[in-house]
Amino acid sequence: MKWSEICIHTTNEAIEPISNILHETGASGLVIEDPLDLVKVRENVYGEIYDLDPNEYPVEGVRIKAYLPMNSFLSETVNQIKISINNLMTYDIDLGTNQVSLSEVNEEEWATAWKKYYKPVKISKKITITPTWEDYTPLSSDEIIIELDPGMAFGTGTHPTTVLSIQALEEYLTENDHVIDVGCGSGVLSIAAAKLGAKEIFAYDLDEVAVESTKFNAEVNKLDQQIVVEQNNLLNNVNKKADIIVSNILAEIIVQFVDDAWDNLVDGGLFITSGIIQTKKQLVKDKLIQQGFEIIAVNEMEDWISFVAKKN
Repeated sequence: MKWSEICIHTTNEAIEPISNILHETGASGLVIEDPLDLVKVRENVYGEIYDLDPNEYPVEGVRIKAYLPMNSFLSETVNQIKISINNLMTYDIDLGTNQVSLSEVNEEEWATAWKKYYKPVKISKKITITPTWEDYTPLSSDEIIIELDPGMAFGTGTHPTTVLSIQALEEYLTENDHVIDVGCGSGVLSIAAAKLGAKEIFAYDLDEVAVESTKFNAEVNKLDQQIVVEQNNLLNNVNKKADIIVSNILAEIIVQFVDDAWDNLVDGGLFITSGIIQTKKQLVKDKLIQQGFEIIAVNEMEDWISFVAKKN
């Protein structure tokens, strides 16, 4: 399929309203090229790589890019976007140069362009995540390497919520533990659990793409015999006894299966939850305590929260 990239050269002030216009128009994907990102101070806790090319950024102002399908309505859609953007001036929003340009993009190139920004990342004391297409030499003999190709599934392994989950697994998982991964995405948490010594992992996700992605990544890491992957809605109709249940999903989803997590844990088992934004912290905490869990650890990274709760 052919796509058209619409590029608007504008100002920082106009980023939010123009982004909203593009979303309402039905644009798929949004890219913001802001030269301020080149000088932004970033945390470098575990050796993250921020490989930004100044040549891809405007000297001044920002470029907002969105992607529209090339069909018979394209010209009409672009004209409507231009009119809506120009109308922002009635609200005294500075549009800067307000240049709009179009270029053709091949879908295959677009779908894989992100790979050049995905580099090996050390996310905990022991674990480094590296994309399957990158050559990486371990820095020490005890370094654990996870090879990952997220494909179309959520989870490159570098998001704070994933990092928090893996750090909790590294601290609390013991050899031969049985683990359940709820909402496995690309399978990164299941693979981390296996490499940290878990005996058996059951990975569940409702999304068929995620299930296939987890199966693929388990095979790449030669762990497909340890990791059992199934399509399932959370823990519905699951009846197992796990030492650890780990779930990196949204807070609103976590609270829906706290009781099922309790039922599927051994006495003394741990429920590791992540994907919780600060504003939803109390919601999850209250639900865990109400169920009978003892919260033994609360970890934070940026705006995200992770709980480690024990079934007493």
